[in-house]
Amino acid sequence: MSNSLTVSLTGTTDLPPGKIAAVVTSLEMLAQPAERPDPPGTEGFSLDRIDGNDIERYLDVYRLLGERWMWFSRLVKPRAELAVILSDPAVDLYAVRFDGRDVGLLELDFRAAGEGELAFFGLDEPVVGKGAGRWLMNRALALAWAKPIKRFWVHTCTIDHPGAINFYQRSGFKVFKRGIEIDDDPRLKGQMRADSVPHHPVIA
Repeated sequence: MSNSLTVSLTGTTDLPPGKIAAVVTSLEMLAQPAERPDPPGTEGFSLDRIDGNDIERYLDVYRLLGERWMWFSRLVKPRAELAVILSDPAVDLYAVRFDGRDVGLLELDFRAAGEGELAFFGLDEPVVGKGAGRWLMNRALALAWAKPIKRFWVHTCTIDHPGAINFYQRSGFKVFKRGIEIDDDPRLKGQMRADSVPHHPVIA
């Protein structure tokens, strides 16, 4: 089967079985926004730097957060390629710690000159609603704008948390681009659990 697909710009495009699709929205900020106070009750959260060579810890946190939202790009990437990214000194990796365990991930990518990407930002479901999202964004913004950047950006998609775009906009990001991402369903290749992301059913 050909890897090419003509996408209709005015209607529905049928995908072959085994494929998944999402609308991707990209957002950016061109200056550091005003600092916002941490929500009350977030004193128990902390950031712990992840060693870029500790791929297993990184992937453990990635799976913990991403299996309900179909984060799979790091799972399907060859391990050698992933190791190169994570060990790059321009990539900063942090686990969010709470109650003695890893409950979140913050990945900042400064490999492009003059800009930073909020590559991954997520929290485990039990701590959502405790103010942890705002707490973590405050740290992400402070860490990013401490670098010599002129642009900080992030992208999210329709398979991710439905409140992500609004949260990023409240944090100071502005939408600048929208696209469609199509890929192989990682659940059919055993790269994610077959029962993960039930709101996006498998079509084999």
